[in-house]
Amino acid sequence: MPQPIALLKAAVVAVSLALLTACSAGNATEPKSAGLPTDLKTVRIGVSDGAEPYWQVYAHTVKEQTGVTVEFQNFSDYNQPNPALDQKQLDLNEFQHLQYLATYNVKNGKSLQPIGSTAIYPLPLYSKKHHSLAEIPSGGQIAVPNDPTNLSRSLVVLEQAGLITVRGGANSTSTPAEIDRSASRVTVVPVDAKVTAQNLDSLDGAIVNNNYATAAKLSQDLILAKDDPTAQASAAYLNAFVARPEDKDNPTLLKIAAIYHDPTVQEAVRKDLGSGTFLKQDPAALQASLATIQQRIASKQ
Repeated sequence: MPQPIALLKAAVVAVSLALLTACSAGNATEPKSAGLPTDLKTVRIGVSDGAEPYWQVYAHTVKEQTGVTVEFQNFSDYNQPNPALDQKQLDLNEFQHLQYLATYNVKNGKSLQPIGSTAIYPLPLYSKKHHSLAEIPSGGQIAVPNDPTNLSRSLVVLEQAGLITVRGGANSTSTPAEIDRSASRVTVVPVDAKVTAQNLDSLDGAIVNNNYATAAKLSQDLILAKDDPTAQASAAYLNAFVARPEDKDNPTLLKIAAIYHDPTVQEAVRKDLGSGTFLKQDPAALQASLATIQQRIASKQ
């Protein structure tokens, strides 16, 4: 017969093995990152224009239709809302287009996902010297923002306007090095986005972001061209609600993102923001577009 001490040792070994097996099984099935509950009562959204009245109309409409309370956190620095979302300080953010999101994901090794589209806001070409595109002379100079995202988009605007030709066609990652100078009517002059409007006094035109155009009090009459929101090259500039990857299918988040296209909300947005084209795309299409843009960015690194 086995001795009592031997039986005790065997029992200890058996229990230890059982505990190790249980721990291993638990680790194997443990989710990498738990998503938000499906019955959310409060949703925190990061925005960059929280003072605009339309957000209160949106929050009221969400509450009315879903019972969910929306809380906004405003950011003046565009570099902050995505990290805040990634770190779970927010449940969603809405301040960026797909190109900006793709650039953030690729640069930081993240996988934030768009779950609801909002609108495309045009990037205009202004001129104080000319009243039409036809008046811009061959060899003319156009100032464009020099940050990569807006510079690439400016090339899209100028190609759609017939002022330049980009080899392979302009897209959201095009650079001035890809311009076919012999087939282009104007020369592109990259400058800091903050001074694009100032260059209107000396150059033939300038691509000016909406916020800087407003600050410079540029009249709508000075606009000669804008990017076409329905063109394939403009798809990267569709703004969207963005979630963490584990929450991209959360029914509550999907529902409140879709409410942005409620007629009451859209009327309020138009009143506050003016120009813009509302485009409604399902989450799968948005995520497919994002993946394509990210591949394009990664291929150029």
